[in-house]
Amino acid sequence: MRQTREPLELWGGVECTVNRVGDRYIRQLERNAHATRIDDLDRFAALGLKAMRYPVLWEQMAPDGLHSADWSWPDERLARLRELGVMPIVGLVHHGSGPIDTSLVDPAFPEKLAAYAGAVAARYPWVGHYTPINEPLTTARFSGLYGLWYPHGRDPATFKDCLFNECRGVVMAMRAIREVNPAARLVQTDDLGKTYSTPLLAYQAEFNNELRWLAWDLVCGMVDPAHYMWDWLTTHCGATPAEILWFRDNPCPPDIIGVNHYITSERFLDEDWERYPEHHRGGNHRHRYADVEAARVLSQPTGGIRPLLLEIWERYRRPIAVTEAHIDARREDQLRWLAEIWRGAEQAREAGVDVRAVTVWGMLGLYDWNCLLTEVRDYYESGAFDIRGGEPRPTAVAHLMKDLARGGLPDHPVLAGNGWWKRPDRFFSRPVVLPGLDFPARPLTGSNRAPILVTGATGTLGRAFARICAERELACRVLTRAEMDITDPASIDRALQAHQPWAVINAAGYVRVDDAERDSERCFLENATGPANLATACARHGLPLVTFSSDLVFDGEQDCPYVETDAIRPLNVYGMSKARAEELVLDRHPDALVVRTSSFFGPWDEHNFITIALRALRRGEAFLAADDMTVSPTYVPDLVNACLDLLIDREAGIWHLTNQGEVTWADLALQAAELARVDASRLEICSDHRSRLAARRPRYSALSSRRAFPMPTLSDALGRYVTQAGLH
Repeated sequence: MRQTREPLELWGGVECTVNRVGDRYIRQLERNAHATRIDDLDRFAALGLKAMRYPVLWEQMAPDGLHSADWSWPDERLARLRELGVMPIVGLVHHGSGPIDTSLVDPAFPEKLAAYAGAVAARYPWVGHYTPINEPLTTARFSGLYGLWYPHGRDPATFKDCLFNECRGVVMAMRAIREVNPAARLVQTDDLGKTYSTPLLAYQAEFNNELRWLAWDLVCGMVDPAHYMWDWLTTHCGATPAEILWFRDNPCPPDIIGVNHYITSERFLDEDWERYPEHHRGGNHRHRYADVEAARVLSQPTGGIRPLLLEIWERYRRPIAVTEAHIDARREDQLRWLAEIWRGAEQAREAGVDVRAVTVWGMLGLYDWNCLLTEVRDYYESGAFDIRGGEPRPTAVAHLMKDLARGGLPDHPVLAGNGWWKRPDRFFSRPVVLPGLDFPARPLTGSNRAPILVTGATGTLGRAFARICAERELACRVLTRAEMDITDPASIDRALQAHQPWAVINAAGYVRVDDAERDSERCFLENATGPANLATACARHGLPLVTFSSDLVFDGEQDCPYVETDAIRPLNVYGMSKARAEELVLDRHPDALVVRTSSFFGPWDEHNFITIALRALRRGEAFLAADDMTVSPTYVPDLVNACLDLLIDREAGIWHLTNQGEVTWADLALQAAELARVDASRLEICSDHRSRLAARRPRYSALSSRRAFPMPTLSDALGRYVTQAGLH
């Protein structure tokens, strides 16, 4: 066994689940389009990966049997990985149940999988690492106990059949592979977490904590009559001694134990179940209880992955790799989670644990894991790349991976904050103090607390950035004009010197569109000269800059939403000032992020169109709304969150950020009134409103994007706005 002093390796993986719900197969590789994009492999390799968990899935390659298997896809891709110097860890079944002629409860499943595994090994004899079945215990629970995936079992007997067939499949698949390549290595993955509980439910927590080992114990040949799970398997699951002891007589211990770890992996059981959301409520034959993420309940953090790695090392004394690490969260929390996993792995190594690697999972993101893949909701969570724009766009996770591959964690300011799982607003209700849970406090991942500097302290955007940065634990200083006047280069230099920011967001500017027609000099000074001054200063200091433009840079003559590449032709002074700002900023600071947006509304601003309309209608007053202008309204919290994500991702150039959808002002008022249950009978529709305004307006200025679109729909935003603003 090699010493653990060698550097921790960076591995990657692409979400590739082929799960069956009823007779429908849900295929992640098609949804993330990796199935048709081989150049993704070059993107992955450029991050510094040493290995890649890569699918050669049974259901995909041989859906109608080995006689008609199509190997063209893995032929091309495995060869490319080999050329790139990235070691493939080939997966054969990933949360699947095999082709249509078999299933996890088919007695012939192991033999059929072994035949397929042997064919894969024969075709790719140079491949040295395999995961025949990913997470057999987790898949057996979802398919045999919870009824979520095929064959939709909800009883211990079906769970046992699923698990035993999977584990036999692993053993027999590796046997077939090693007939071709005797040196082939088994990387056996499963979810590793831990269950905590109230004293009443300690018995259930103990059972859960023993059950988590069962798949590894089976393939290691460790289950015999003295094993904790023996009585449950024979009494409740209907397993025969011969079934169980087959594994003892045919051991296939992993060469590397693969640990998949998520924020949901650590659980808490509480008999006070009414405190929790409905979907967390359940129980057993003795007690009803809630089963929730420990981070949402326990007052003190559990210690993270480090103590779990120590536990698994003490149990098996075999090399370990973290084979999945991912979280569905805002960008800085994705970075903080990966940093915690990496640091926890390194701390375990320091304690003598043979941890080989950390794997960034879902390199292209994941679809619909928020409903455990039981539906097609199109809920997307990005990974190292965001694929929503078609071409995979590297996120900050990809940049962090490069740093890890080069030698370790960077001292970036966003890593100095706590992830949501450690912040005081994480709790469902009153936090639980658990006696005996005492992990030593550890220093923050990062020590660099440089702030984001935000201009426009008194404006809608400036106040929103201050609020949301605080919620996301991003250090932020919001400055008034007296503290930094962007029209004065000397004032900018003094502020940058005083606050030493790592990035600047310009939320200041002249916003009175009609007044700008008679006050053009001041409008251009604040909207064009000021941002240009900032761009010059930020470029000189090497600081990222975000500044804002408007839909009013367009003339409104087209009938489909404007995208970033459409020609601009402003109709009024305000639009001209924004167009000039775009030109000057990107000329002086090409790496600046220029965000075009439109028609703000938000829960913290009493002067936006929707709030004014609803309050007037609620009082029974008439309210005038135009139907001769079509816009893309923008929910301020969504805009601010998206801008922060893109800033952390190091994005640049012009981006369109509005909530997806287009609407006239009159229709917007009607939709909001309906959601808020306000009588809209006093709403007066105006069809010639544009002609009454001092500044010319485009009749159509809806925005869309050619980039990965990070904003929710308008209807979704309106629903949240009405609730959050207390207008329903």
